[in-house]
Amino acid sequence: MHAIADEMLTLPDNLPTGMEIGRKPPGDSMRILAIAPVLFMPFLMTACTADDLPEQERKVAPILTTDEALDEFTYARPLEARVTHVALDLDLDFEGKRVEGVATLDVEAAEDASEIVLDSDGLMIGGITDGNGNELDFTVGESDPEKGEPITVQLGELTGPGLQQVVISYASGPEAEALQWLSPEQTAGGEYPFVFSQGQAILNRTWIPTQDSPGIRQTWEARITAPKPLNVVMSGISRGEPEDVGENRRAFEFVMENSIPPYLIAIAAGNIEFAELGPRSGVWAEPEVLEEAAAELTDTEAMIDAAEEIYGTYRWGRYDMIVLPPAFPYGGMENPVMTFLTPTFIAGDRSNTGLIAHELAHSWSGNLVTYSSWRDGWLNEGVTSYFESRISEAVFGEQRANQEYALSYASLIEAIEENGPDNPNTAMRTPEGISPFETVGPAIYDKGTVFLRTVENILGRERFDEFMRGWFDRHAFQPATSEMFLSELREYVIDGDEELEEQLMLDEWVYGTGLPENAIAPDPQAFSEVDSAAQSYGADGTMPDSATWRGWTGAEQQRFLQELPEDMSDRQLAALNERLALSESGNNEVLFLWLEAALRNEYQPAVTQAETFLAEVGRNKFVEPLFAALWETGSWGQPIATRIYGETRSGYHSYTRGKVDAIVGRES
Repeated sequence: MHAIADEMLTLPDNLPTGMEIGRKPPGDSMRILAIAPVLFMPFLMTACTADDLPEQERKVAPILTTDEALDEFTYARPLEARVTHVALDLDLDFEGKRVEGVATLDVEAAEDASEIVLDSDGLMIGGITDGNGNELDFTVGESDPEKGEPITVQLGELTGPGLQQVVISYASGPEAEALQWLSPEQTAGGEYPFVFSQGQAILNRTWIPTQDSPGIRQTWEARITAPKPLNVVMSGISRGEPEDVGENRRAFEFVMENSIPPYLIAIAAGNIEFAELGPRSGVWAEPEVLEEAAAELTDTEAMIDAAEEIYGTYRWGRYDMIVLPPAFPYGGMENPVMTFLTPTFIAGDRSNTGLIAHELAHSWSGNLVTYSSWRDGWLNEGVTSYFESRISEAVFGEQRANQEYALSYASLIEAIEENGPDNPNTAMRTPEGISPFETVGPAIYDKGTVFLRTVENILGRERFDEFMRGWFDRHAFQPATSEMFLSELREYVIDGDEELEEQLMLDEWVYGTGLPENAIAPDPQAFSEVDSAAQSYGADGTMPDSATWRGWTGAEQQRFLQELPEDMSDRQLAALNERLALSESGNNEVLFLWLEAALRNEYQPAVTQAETFLAEVGRNKFVEPLFAALWETGSWGQPIATRIYGETRSGYHSYTRGKVDAIVGRES
């Protein structure tokens, strides 16, 4: 997976070295260009550009120094020298499946600092200079299978007053895990290739040489060239029209003036077009998907308005999205101003748009205020999941929010039962001795949701919201830790009230395992009709009629399927599918639950559909459990899983491949 150091320096023949690249000299300001306007439906629409946004001062975020803030997954020593700004000038090479060009890093160094340490994972370095073109000495350290290898660069002379720069000519390696290159056959249109990146957690070091740590926030800009007629989008604001640079290529440029954790630098390029959703929102997608994607996202502006009403101004200017090809491994990724989405959320009835509420909420919790250490995952995901439910309540009503909370609570209870209440994997802040990348998901997402819902219930919504708005304001565009969150709750809310301190049980929630006794349970009426139907089916096989099923929301249908008996006969599964038309569902969440139930019960008629589903969908939430369901049946399912995985593995993202490899016993 990770190249050793001497392999890393084996360069492609055409990789430029030093400044022999015909590009803008380092230190020059980059012109910022925009995505070309495209047609959607009968009229012209364009994404907003940086020219439409007010200029703002570029601020350098602080580096936190407490033990909780330590990120053990970076080689960087930011108190000695840290990156403050990244300028990328890169070509997308679809044939070679790599990016290549130059990264210019602005560096802030201590007076006695002589070097800066960067993160890399398989990058091929052509040469490094200072901002004036003077060659700099550098070494590439030994590669670690978890975090790649360090690049240690000797600092040179200043480019200008107070400006230290490091200019790196490089290319990504052939197995850069952040980048997924898709053939035309893997896209909806089938005519053009596609590429997208996924940086979280520590994958961006496979295509960007920087200090790849959430606690080292950076601003950035980029100039990207791609072959015509492909469009390029990034997690930054675009400016101007794309520039024709010859050789059938165009250049696109972007800027992000707000400091962000580097895992949020993201790119996608393909045959994509834009549809406007509202005055500050829109969606990119392949033309074949764009109309249905835009229809599914019509509530976006209402969600932004609701979020602002709850926790204050949206501070990023634009909220655009891109619906990626099905190979994308996640439901969504909260890249600033350009949320990446799986097409599997499209159901035709907007029943899965809680995903949008979640990714939007990250614009406050995760992007605006970000954990400094990966061990504080709940500060991003738990806070966001709670905020998501508040947005859903404001836009879709209390019943939907209560149902989503009931599903989240049930997920947490199931995880605690499976792992045991004393298992350190069920702690919200991942304890030492456990990798934060292996922590049980519900401990981060769902336990965080239940924790904050419990705090809200004890304090009252108005008092709790006042605190949360203050939290986002005080730490905007800065890193944070669990310790800071609890300290401020005690300072601004508890204020010495011992009875309230005891009632909230803060430390037990964040650092303890299992479920604290003060957890607020969901409304038992949230799924009363569905739960009654599930109980009847479990007791005597009584199924809901098809009209009742069609009248249920997506969440209600999912709840019913989650409550099915573990063991079911072929006759029962066939009857259920005949009554409810589960195999024909247009909601991928429902279809997945049906396939999971069918496969774990060795239901042969579902295998063909499962094979098609696994060939078309790369979302790990669906792929991993379906392969697990097959594998756990033993002699029936393992040959099926092996055959299907042999055909589909190459189309999955590296994250998904790693998960399924572990199930089927295949070495990555």
